[in-house]
Amino acid sequence: MRVVAFESRRAAEMAELVRKQGGEPFVAPAMREAPIENNAATFAFADRLFAGDFDTVILLTGVGTRQINRLLATRYSQNAFADALRRVTVVARGPKPVAALREMGLTPAIVAPEPNTWRELLAATAGRTGRRIAVQEYGRSNPELLAALVARGAEVTAVRVYQYDLPEDIGPLQEAARRLAAGEFQAALFTTAVQIEHVVRVAADLGMETAMLEGRKCLIGSIGPTTTEALEEFGIHPNLEPSHPKMGLLVMETARAAGE
Repeated sequence: MRVVAFESRRAAEMAELVRKQGGEPFVAPAMREAPIENNAATFAFADRLFAGDFDTVILLTGVGTRQINRLLATRYSQNAFADALRRVTVVARGPKPVAALREMGLTPAIVAPEPNTWRELLAATAGRTGRRIAVQEYGRSNPELLAALVARGAEVTAVRVYQYDLPEDIGPLQEAARRLAAGEFQAALFTTAVQIEHVVRVAADLGMETAMLEGRKCLIGSIGPTTTEALEEFGIHPNLEPSHPKMGLLVMETARAAGE
């Protein structure tokens, strides 16, 4: 079975998971996390955090948590960010920011349950009294989360230290778009929302966006609700989400569904 996937950071692991299930993988990394060159906003956030201007800090990604820590260590002490977080309520969206916090010797007060979307995060923080909230964002903003927090009466500060961009080498992504348009894959796996945006962007530049979206005749696996919502914006309705939002389960359960 020919399987296309768009994982970037763990591309080699994704390919091996597909092989273990008897598939023939084609992994086309769809994104990279590019640091935002002007980090004045992050340092302004740090100044306010150190001054005690926040009650709650929400961390949405492990990559973003680590980047803030590294960035602030270039101007302040090595432990300045961790020490400041100890004085506020720390909320983690899922296991990745939890792992980043653990590296800093911290345990979050609240962790959103699976599938770790902004909706679970909102439910987990319902009834909290802290109204001055900082949100470390994804590579793109999450207006629904910010608006929901504001609707609760919170004063929200968004903090973004990286943005999603196309990979430096888009050749594999272009080939994936061509082969999807030609119907050469039996399954396609998506592990983040931005992957579909980027493959469609590359297909559009090749003049084959419509052919790719309409020409695919394959099983679609989505890692979870946020990714599914992004796919559905392009008229793609995934055949399945795994029982837990884990890459290994996505591959295994997609293979099982394909067999059935």
